[in-house]
Amino acid sequence: MSSRRHKAREVALQMLFQKDLNHDVAPDVIREQIQEALPDEQLSRFAWSLYAGVIESRTVLDQKIESVASNWTVSRMPTTDRNAIRLGAFELLYTDTPPRVAIDEALELAKSFGSANSSAFVNGVLDRLIPDDKRTRSAEPESSDA
Repeated sequence: MSSRRHKAREVALQMLFQKDLNHDVAPDVIREQIQEALPDEQLSRFAWSLYAGVIESRTVLDQKIESVASNWTVSRMPTTDRNAIRLGAFELLYTDTPPRVAIDEALELAKSFGSANSSAFVNGVLDRLIPDDKRTRSAEPESSDA
């Protein structure tokens, strides 16, 4: 994965990981760190929108994740897996990102930052979260300039 938006997703995942471990980190600090990591304004806005969307929707996302993650609570999941799933779930449920792209991106993040088993776990959970109305749509290639 070398798309520009993949890099933005990596940064969003890193910020979600940081927030998970340090609940008191201020949104302004996160925004500054995103801008430092992604000098391109369009990419930093994209990363921030993913981060902020996951944070704002976290309670609902976690409920939906737990409803399909057999015998798992979100709090028991490894931190990287939990946040890759949250990020993928946010894109599946609240954005127009094609489901295959959202899942593939989350899998790549899990492979890069998680354990050997992370991608299979992330895939299993996210596949069950694809909304029915998006299941039938064909996966269109993601625009690299969006």
